[in-house]
Order: sequence, then structure tokens, then C-alpha cells
Amino acid sequence: MKNLNFPIQPFPSDNPVPDLKITAGIDRHSNILAISYTILGSLKQLLIPELACMPLRKHKLWEETCFEFFIGLKNSNESSHSGKYWEFNISPAGHWNVYCFDSYRQNMQVVDSTLREETAFKSLPFEVLYQPDSLQIAAELDLNKIIPADKELKIAISAVIKSNDEKLSYWALKHPGSQPDFHHQDSFIADF
Repeated sequence: MKNLNFPIQPFPSDNPVPDLKITAGIDRHSNILAISYTILGSLKQLLIPELACMPLRKHKLWEETCFEFFIGLKNSNESSHSGKYWEFNISPAGHWNVYCFDSYRQNMQVVDSTLREETAFKSLPFEVLYQPDSLQIAAELDLNKIIPADKELKIAISAVIKSNDEKLSYWALKHPGSQPDFHHQDSFIADF
């Protein structure tokens, strides 16, 4: 079992970033992975979608406030942009999606600008706790659907935060490129 907490940082930008503190927690026990996010600060400066009555699997959640994590296999390929990985998107509204990539941004578009969804997940249960000065999201998933229990993982944690002025800020454990790019393999820095 391994349990770690990380601060995630905004991508350096000339645009002002909301004054927030965002942390992410990762816990893996056997092949169950728990991911959590906590945002502290004045959430009144953010556009946070309201909790939906009927959460759905949806595309383009990253166009609003959204929490993301990426899972790849550790040492699957030494090339910085190779190896299969999965992208998980979670909206505070309760919407979600999971995508599968063969390598860096490969097989993203299938038909009519629709991304290739990972069909092993029919739902992605998670909890949202919203208070005036904090937002917490916690998800737990069974990795046996996509990865054998004996495999070591590399994980990237990120978030897209939309402020009241409709601007997006991009938060991650590491920003290795000159532009925000959560898919960049050098941002997969948490080993589990």
C-alpha cells in the first residue's frame, strides 16, 4: 500500500491565476486506486458547475472546471512519448469520462471529433463535497478492469480551473513543456 499527497501548481502564465491551494492524494491498495483533490481558498472566484441530478459520461469536461488524472505503466517504454495510458476526467457536476491512448495523444479522435472512450468503465463513482472555502473530490476505482495488479504505475495529476472571468488555468504536479500539456509523459511523476 502506498499513500501520497501532492500540491499541484498552476502553469506559469501572464494571466492572473485564482488564489487557491490545490492538493491531490493518491492511494493504491492491491489494485484499487483512490484519488482525491482538495481546493482551498475563495471559491467564489471560480465557476464550479452545479451537481447534476443525473451525472453522465460526457466529452470535453476540460472546457469547465474539471479534475483529471492519467495512468500509464511504469517502464513500459523508455521513450518519453510512448506507451499506453488512460485519461480520467471528473467534473464537480458529477459527470465523468475515461479515455484510452496507445501512445502520446494517439487514437484520440475516432469519429466526428469524438474521443476513444475506455469501455471497461461503465461508471466512475466519486464523491463531491462543496463548502464555501473548500471543494473536495474523491474517487475510487478498480484497476483490474484495465491493468493487472502486479504492474507498477506512473500517474499524472492535474486540474482545469475556470474562473468567473471565463479564463482557464491549468494545474499539475509538473509542467514539463512550454504550453500546458497534461498528456506529456514527463508529467507522469508519481510512481505506484
